[in-house]
Amino acid sequence: MTDVGEVSSPSVVPLTEDDPEQAPPKDKGLWRDLVAYWILGLCNNYGYVVMLTAAHDILKELEGDGHAKSAMLNDYGGVANTTARADDVTFGYEARPCNKLSTGAILLADILPALAVKSIASFLPLAKHVRIFLCVAAAAAGFLLTAFATVEWVLFVGVIATSFSSGLGEATFLAYATYFNKNVISTWSSGTGGAGIAGSLSYTGLTGLGLTPKTTILIMLVVPGLEAAAFWLLLRHKDTDKPAVLEEANEKPEEVDYSTLPADERPLENWNERIRYIPSLFIYMIPLILVYLLEYYINQGLFELVYFPGIWLSQSEQYRWYQVIYQIGVFISRSSVNLIQFRQVWIMAVFQFLNVVYFTFEAVYYFTPSIWIIFALILWEGLLGGGGYVNTFYRIQTDVPAARREYAMMVTSISDSVGIALAGVAAIPSHNAICDLPVPDRLL
Repeated sequence: MTDVGEVSSPSVVPLTEDDPEQAPPKDKGLWRDLVAYWILGLCNNYGYVVMLTAAHDILKELEGDGHAKSAMLNDYGGVANTTARADDVTFGYEARPCNKLSTGAILLADILPALAVKSIASFLPLAKHVRIFLCVAAAAAGFLLTAFATVEWVLFVGVIATSFSSGLGEATFLAYATYFNKNVISTWSSGTGGAGIAGSLSYTGLTGLGLTPKTTILIMLVVPGLEAAAFWLLLRHKDTDKPAVLEEANEKPEEVDYSTLPADERPLENWNERIRYIPSLFIYMIPLILVYLLEYYINQGLFELVYFPGIWLSQSEQYRWYQVIYQIGVFISRSSVNLIQFRQVWIMAVFQFLNVVYFTFEAVYYFTPSIWIIFALILWEGLLGGGGYVNTFYRIQTDVPAARREYAMMVTSISDSVGIALAGVAAIPSHNAICDLPVPDRLL
């Protein structure tokens, strides 16, 4: 018996639409799969989105007042002279207002476990129900460990558990999606985009109401429970004993006689064949890696350095709004594949590179006259990132032979994590180099 990540070779005659009596009626329960996959996408990425902010707040409590005072100074320019404040007419910064260690360091801690588990997910001989149980348990453990952390290493283990849950979940859900109607890719991607908005707004909103970070995180334990309910109660499960494709006309599975197919469309019979098949997926993987590398290089290496002093937002507030606007762009584009598709994802990588150039010059020279221009560019950046993700997996769902689609989904799911990890590595030295440059005129 096989499951997600395993392939067998049926040898039966496919159904055809030539006989009207064989054509099944329209699937009236499709909505369950579509809604379930939206919820699964939301829950799978929710903890990842929340964890960075929550871990930072818990760290402040662990480290005491000294860290809190340092954070407060950073809100008012930090390295400015002792009388400078964020709303001063004159600033007199003696150095650039930035942390010496970029958020790229935190990003690495939150992405490397996901990257590791995605790298081995296709080799794990685990049934899908076992995989999802591990995802739900790890997500809940991540929230609990973060909430009750009294020392930094416990907090770190909580971040690892959340990252593990997200990585294993993405690889598993994308592979399992190949047994469903192709539109579940659209609702999954929309849900993952919605996680960015829901995660940032729910955490900010609950703490803004006066709840402590610990209480807020404990409330969020409802999310793993919702993930479990969506998977085991709402989703209609498919038989994964043999690969299946869906007839677009009637949305019912058909078994294929693979012996009649060309050699490059038949199931991958062993691990040697699977490993040799990976280079053929580079057409999907490399553009997506580049999109995420460039995108997260901006987010984790440059966002902190793009600052407009003297406006209605402090530096920390500006950074938070950058992240919210970015997540809005991601959500819009990840929800758009049923309206518009782009087959050439590499074009998005080119546009994202142009964004890197612009934001790098802005971080060095502070030449943009208005923060609203930055807001528009960040929205555009998020649109490109989300578009690259959803169009990549939609292409796999429609272009890759059915017998190899499940494996292709699982392998390609590593791409975004590879790009994010590379971005974290590149962002740290770049961020620190810009921090050491002379203070731009806008801050003098």
